[in-house]
Amino acid sequence: MADVQVRSAESPVPAAEADEIAALVDAATAADGVGPLSEASRLWLRNGGGAARGLVLRENGENGEPGNDGELVAYAHFDPATEEESAAGELVVHPDKRRRGHGRTLLRALLTEANGPFRVWAHGDLPAAAALAEAEGMERVRALFQMRRPAADPLPDMKVADGVALRTFRVGQDEDAWLEVNRRAFADHPEQGAWTITDVLQRENERWFDPRGLFLAESERDGNLLGFHWTKIHPDGFGEVYVVGVDPASQGLGLGRTLTLAGLRFLQSKGVPQILLYVDESNVSAVKLYESLGFTRHAVDVMYGASTDA
Repeated sequence: MADVQVRSAESPVPAAEADEIAALVDAATAADGVGPLSEASRLWLRNGGGAARGLVLRENGENGEPGNDGELVAYAHFDPATEEESAAGELVVHPDKRRRGHGRTLLRALLTEANGPFRVWAHGDLPAAAALAEAEGMERVRALFQMRRPAADPLPDMKVADGVALRTFRVGQDEDAWLEVNRRAFADHPEQGAWTITDVLQRENERWFDPRGLFLAESERDGNLLGFHWTKIHPDGFGEVYVVGVDPASQGLGLGRTLTLAGLRFLQSKGVPQILLYVDESNVSAVKLYESLGFTRHAVDVMYGASTDA
């Protein structure tokens, strides 16, 4: 038997339980070759905040009664619906506790939490996740490509448009301008475009953050921010094109390519073996840009939703 317990954002996950969840996530990552939770979900585990919730599924304790003394076998992150998007979530079952119905139990708990349209991420597009989604009447509604390239491969020349200057990020000074361009660049991408100053500051506090790897393109005439490329180096040494954004008013200057190349050269200089990035399957122009820079598809994350919410 199992007992599903919901923990709200107003009551952050206790450190001991967060450690249990982290161990479960690590075990699943090792077994599946892909992490089951997004960066945002992992940050919420440590910091709480917002309207998100965590669901924990525990097997009954030795006394046969459900409760916190039971063994943690599965975990899910839940983000309630907003004006722009339906509710969404992610879930993970410990590799040693699979094929016992725990994934279905937790998915149905997420659907109950949503009480309406709901979408769930399946990182790595694993067959078991696809089978579970199909069994629950959910269909593929979105795909996110992970693309990679060997860092040492040659890069093309970088050209900066006339009237544009590149520089790196200044902590404590550039956050507001960055947020405004990010909002405009990702107006049709609620997850990224809805970032707040809290989201930025949380990432500035991460061990991987390096302002020397956050490149800004600005107007030489008035100093206005035109675009950016935020890079990241993972604990395993891999580099990442974390996020590239260009103000819609500055399209046509080739800034996306310029900024991407600036970040790639920085990651090369750090000696990373591989560089990865994530891009929506539907963003055909971005996929073509990255392919022209030597990136190839490595893995796929899939979002499933009810057919009425496709």
